[in-house]
Amino acid sequence: MTSVSALDMVGGQAVIGRPISTSRDLIDAVRSGLPVRAIEHLIESGRMTLAEIDLAVLPRKTLSHRRKIGTLTMEQSDRLIRAARVIAEAEETFGSQEKAGKWLRRPTAALDGEKPIALLDTSEGATQVEALLGRIAHGIAA
Repeated sequence: MTSVSALDMVGGQAVIGRPISTSRDLIDAVRSGLPVRAIEHLIESGRMTLAEIDLAVLPRKTLSHRRKIGTLTMEQSDRLIRAARVIAEAEETFGSQEKAGKWLRRPTAALDGEKPIALLDTSEGATQVEALLGRIAHGIAA
């Protein structure tokens, strides 16, 4: 478990609006659809930009529509938590939000010249970024 979790990234229980004490609670919250406020919290914290949300989680036009509804779909919630999990892991690996942010936005040879944050739009891309973070955390040449 990282010191800052994916749940913290999206505002924690205060934003989610229900108690989350286990992984199962988070799964249930994602299945029910997270509040749109969770995206806004991630943006306000400086961890993702609206443009990055647009690419990795949901298009701006859809976000505007979901704001009127108040919640995300299960799929959108899943993509949001996936991005938040990878960002939390990067912050744990690099020791600060600033260093993690720089790494996530810099093209990386180990990812075929892609920016890690640009790969968060698919589960396979996120898995590759997480694997690379694991190698970096364990001092294995990345």
